[in-house]
Parts: sequence; C-alpha cells; structure tokens
Amino acid sequence: MSEPQAPGTAKEFEDKLIEISLALPKRLRQCAQYVAANQDRIAVSTVAEMAEGAGVQPSAFMRFCQIMGFSGFSEMQRLFRESYVGGWPDYTTRLDHLREKGGESAAGLVAEFVEAGRASLENLLKTVNPQELDAAVSILAKAEMIHIMGLRRSFPVASYLAYAFEKMNVPAILHDTVGKLDNRNAVRSGDAVLAVTFSPYSDETVEFITAARARDIPVVALTDTTVSQLRKLGAMLISVSEVDFGAFRSLSATLCIAITLAVAVGTKK
Repeated sequence: MSEPQAPGTAKEFEDKLIEISLALPKRLRQCAQYVAANQDRIAVSTVAEMAEGAGVQPSAFMRFCQIMGFSGFSEMQRLFRESYVGGWPDYTTRLDHLREKGGESAAGLVAEFVEAGRASLENLLKTVNPQELDAAVSILAKAEMIHIMGLRRSFPVASYLAYAFEKMNVPAILHDTVGKLDNRNAVRSGDAVLAVTFSPYSDETVEFITAARARDIPVVALTDTTVSQLRKLGAMLISVSEVDFGAFRSLSATLCIAITLAVAVGTKK
C-alpha cells in the first residue's frame, strides 16, 4: 500500500483535509478541525502548541500529520512557512505602550483584543474565497425570504444581519428559538437559510439546517472551519477564523463577512 501523498500547496492541503476529515477517529478529527480553523498558526507554532490547541497529545497530532502525507509536523509546517509572507505586521508603538500597563488593565485588554481583531481581519483577507462568496450572494439574493439562524455567540451576527436586511428592504426572518420554537415550518420552497454557527455547533442550528436541507432548501453557513458536519449536510460554507485572546474570541472577521453579505445581497436585490 503506497504512502499518502503530501499536499504541495495550502489549497491542496485544505482539499485533502476536507476529503479525509469525516472518516478520522475522534482525536485525529479534533486535530483536523483545529488545523482547519487555525491554518495561520501552523507556520509559527510548535507541535506541542498545536496539540494543546486541538486538545490532544502531541503524538496524536504527529499521527495526524502523517495521515496528511507528511513525515512529521516540521514538514507540514514548512509548507505553510514557504507561503508565509512576512508574518503579521509589527505591533504599533501605541499597542506596545498599552501592553506595558499590564494584561489585567482595561487598556491592556483593549490592546489585546484590538490585536486579535486585526489579525482575524488580515487572515480573512488572505483566506476568503471570492467565488464561494459570490455564489452565496446569488443564493441569498434569489430567495423570496431569507431565514437567519444563529444562537449564543453567533446571535449578535445573526441579529445584525436581520437588522441590515430590514433596512435594505430584503425580506428576512430572524429565528431565535424563543419558547423553544424555531419556526422551521415557516421555511418555504423558494426561500434560503443563512446560518451562523461555530464549533462546538449549536444543536438547534444544526437541526434547523438539517430540516431545511431535507426539503432541498439552500443553506449558506458562516462557520469557523471548512472541515465541518455542515458540509456533509449540503450547506454552502463560508469559513471565518477568529484569533482569540485567552479564552475569548472576537467576532471582528465574522461581522466583516456579515456586512459584506448584507450589502452585496441588498445591492443585487
């Protein structure tokens, strides 16, 4: 049996990740999901840091690298370092001064969250797929009604989309599951679903998407990884990776994509 072929480019890497991820055992699937959502970190992290982020032992992460076709983490890292242009820009003097005040001060926190947001936006600019974005806009613009679903951390994005569509006279409904009612039966042929959910995915959102796809309703999903059960359901994925500070992730890049979709759909309408 021949050894698996290592991807030669970041795009080939992502394609292979999508191809194998659903068949992987639990620990290796954790590696795949973490890598898919954090490709920008591969070039600048150690195998121990990547394993910790994925919640697995370094040996499991090394096994994941081998399944992807690499001899080990160093070879996989080399692929991303070769396309890693200059790293992130140097911190500005102002951010450095804010950090000197200490991580627990309000000013220090502002600096950290601004940096996380900036990195998220830069990464979005590098990784967003223009063709997929245009296809998503076409799906939503053709819909008679857009059904928006996003709960918990995703709710601010979902509610913003509902607000923006309303202001641009685009027919849209925000599903918020108040009273444990998701109103999925309001979705009709000719409509489309716009879902926002991040790993670990909201069960209610996944169920809503499943019900829509069972009736052949098109679904556009904003999520944090292309290696996702949502793809298996037949949703069109727009992947957004947010850089975190501590245990908190901002919504900077996700809101940027949200306003892009809202304005593009409103214009096309």
